[in-house]
Amino acid sequence: MAATKKVLGIVLAGGEGKRLMPLTLDRAKPAVPFGGHYRLIDFALSNLMNSGLRQVVVLTQYKSHSLDRHISTLWRMSGMFNSYVTSVPAQQRLGKRWYLGSADAILQSLNLVYDERPDYIVVVGADHVYRMDFEQMIDAHIASGAEATVAAIRQPISLADQFGVIDVDPDRPAEIREFLEKPADPRGLPDSPGEVLASMGNYVFTADALVEAVRADGERADSNHDMGGDIVPYFVERGTAGVYDMKHNEVPGSTARDRYYWRDVGTIESYFDAHQDLISVLPIFNLYNDAWPIFSRQDNLPPAKFTRDARGTLSTVIDSIVSLGSVISGAHIERSVLGARTVVESGAMLSDSIVFDHTRIAAGATVRRAIVDKSVTVETGATIGIDAALDRSRGFTVTDTGITVVGKGVTVTRD
Repeated sequence: MAATKKVLGIVLAGGEGKRLMPLTLDRAKPAVPFGGHYRLIDFALSNLMNSGLRQVVVLTQYKSHSLDRHISTLWRMSGMFNSYVTSVPAQQRLGKRWYLGSADAILQSLNLVYDERPDYIVVVGADHVYRMDFEQMIDAHIASGAEATVAAIRQPISLADQFGVIDVDPDRPAEIREFLEKPADPRGLPDSPGEVLASMGNYVFTADALVEAVRADGERADSNHDMGGDIVPYFVERGTAGVYDMKHNEVPGSTARDRYYWRDVGTIESYFDAHQDLISVLPIFNLYNDAWPIFSRQDNLPPAKFTRDARGTLSTVIDSIVSLGSVISGAHIERSVLGARTVVESGAMLSDSIVFDHTRIAAGATVRRAIVDKSVTVETGATIGIDAALDRSRGFTVTDTGITVVGKGVTVTRD
């Protein structure tokens, strides 16, 4: 990336995340814990930092207190050289209204663009799990001469109805011919008929062109004011929209297994599956890549501890992640991810589950195929994920695939 080019990063973090309820009942979607001690937003911000971007604003709105606190305490940067990561709550600069969509969020925050006066703007979502070098995408955008470039990742054509799909001209494969929202019968790629290009929700814009686009969008009564649904088609119609195929992105330290990993964790099922990807013997997404680290808050906690119980029963932990400050005493844990300060007592059985921090699973309790939010107490002999009808009667969410979700601060009793 040319040193003379000034780039501003904008992270869209105002989403409500209804499909992740009850995990988003008391927090914004980007603030949802992930992988033990991370938050979802840490992946977007780590990618931007590792890519050399040093001026980043995070646009927040919905129940943003814990998200704003996380950004202010973890992502503080030296003010030297104009380096910063800062959260910007909705300011109602254009009237007494909240953001109407992602494009409207940028429209209402154009003062940030005017203050920084960048040449290019990188816009990313805050709730995807992936690694990406944005410097390479910015260079490709500049070289192409496009006004807008959309990052895309190859997906099987059978999954096209789950994504925004980018249709390209076979004669000009770097140009977007049409942007299709969850198409039922899309064309395959010219070089791979069994695949489509799915939008990753990441964009590079020439700054003046983006300002003009969101202003024009703000005047349209028929717009949903959405980056993917309205702004990208605006540039497609002008013939100035390009696509950046993720296959060209080389992330240091990546492996053949996780090089093109990208997951939208917008549903309970996809959130659960993404955690399973972490704990594979050869991880599908590797948290241990020191060449491209994922940064997060590291509390001053002791290491995790695994002990026998009073009767001498050993703890067994298989294919799992256990965070700092946790104590496992004579329990069995398998294919699970545990947050900080988790306590699992004698004879407890925990499998295929995600447990947030400050949770206690008492002696003889069983937790199976569940997501347990923070500060939950599972009392002696209690069960989660064994009887779906019982779990529903307690007010827990049970998905169609049998994942039980227990909200924050609940005490689960033995029935």
